[in-house]
Amino acid sequence: MAWNVLSMLRGADGMQACCPVHATPVLENIMLTVGRRTFLGGLTCLGAAATGGIPAPLWAQTAVKGKLAPKLRIVIPAASRSTLDEAGRALGDALVGLGLSDEIDYENKEGNGGTTGLAWYAGKYSADSNALFMGDSNLVGAVALQKPVVDLSRLRPVARLTSDYLVVVVAGNSPIKTVNELTERLRTSPRLTPIAIGSVGGADHVFAGLLAKSAGTRPEDALYLPFARNFELVDAVLAGKAVAGVSGYGTFSAELASGKLRAVGVSSKKTSYGVRSVREQGLDLDMANWRAVFTGQGVTPARQSEMVEAVKASLAYDLWKKTLKQSYWEQSWLSGTDLSNFIDFETKTTQLMMQLLKLKA
Repeated sequence: MAWNVLSMLRGADGMQACCPVHATPVLENIMLTVGRRTFLGGLTCLGAAATGGIPAPLWAQTAVKGKLAPKLRIVIPAASRSTLDEAGRALGDALVGLGLSDEIDYENKEGNGGTTGLAWYAGKYSADSNALFMGDSNLVGAVALQKPVVDLSRLRPVARLTSDYLVVVVAGNSPIKTVNELTERLRTSPRLTPIAIGSVGGADHVFAGLLAKSAGTRPEDALYLPFARNFELVDAVLAGKAVAGVSGYGTFSAELASGKLRAVGVSSKKTSYGVRSVREQGLDLDMANWRAVFTGQGVTPARQSEMVEAVKASLAYDLWKKTLKQSYWEQSWLSGTDLSNFIDFETKTTQLMMQLLKLKA
């Protein structure tokens, strides 16, 4: 997740109570750092030079020679037809399309915000040089919330692939027209204003909690309805089970185009996807989601370098580019030490955010 909520957090009641005394200066330092960064299209990470656009042509520049392996495995710690699943399968298609593998074996291991799949991968494929693992900011949030025995230290990051902003939607016939009208309802009737989200502890959950906090409501008093699959989240808003929903624009694009849903805000700094940002509507916050691919802790550095080059080449493949466009994702390449620092930064920031918002598993 990318954060820019410092001014709101500084003014939040109970900040000292929510965060340990020794953590508060760390939180402010993190927020000050992030506040100077723009996540999409050029986030600089803890002193890294830049996320960097990927120079073209990629395939001509890659160091990968021939196939990585006749068969590769991609473990996806999420349900089928989820956003992370779509990203993992698009990557696999690109690897096959470029001739870097003949076949991809996909394993969906959903549960507990991705921590079930994380433990599965770490236990079974930690030293498997032909097995990749998909992860995202939702997984970072789930780890921070649940504090499982197996965490992200058991993985080795290969590359960050994509980023996108979160959109807040309501039903097309809802009386709510702006994000301020939504936060007013959250202020007066938090338990009667359920918000549909993806995984518990994920970017959707955190952003919904920040909306509740900006409304003057205790985030822990708001009602969050988690859904594993995108279509389930959409259906919850359409059926009136949820007053609002939070997810990436691609989750809602068809229903927004048809008028069945209405977007009332987006988590970017400025208008994106034709939707006014919540910041432009007076709420001092913005954030973004990201997706990345990892290898196991026991994979050799040489093999990991081959994986980096293979993934880098795959992001130039036409089918991958088509997926980016259809899903409304931004390419957000990052690898090497910069990516390791970024994951560490995200982990620490998210842990502190969970304390502040008092979100629960």
